[in-house]
Amino acid sequence: MKSQDLKGKSKDELVSDMLQLRKEAFNLRFQKASGQLQNTARQRQVRRDIARIQTTLTAAASGAKK
Repeated sequence: MKSQDLKGKSKDELVSDMLQLRKEAFNLRFQKASGQLQNTARQRQVRRDIARIQTTLTAAASGAKK
């Protein structure tokens, strides 16, 4: 997911995407603990996507206050 893709989305869509990614991160942690995780790089990718969404939401909120 690229930050340019996120700029065109509404706040509700971003929140929805973030919730979905958090659920995926939760499932990936369980897979890792049980030894079933195949793609270990996906954990890092999901974490970074969540951070990108949070950054976009924060930037939108601070921009709205000015």
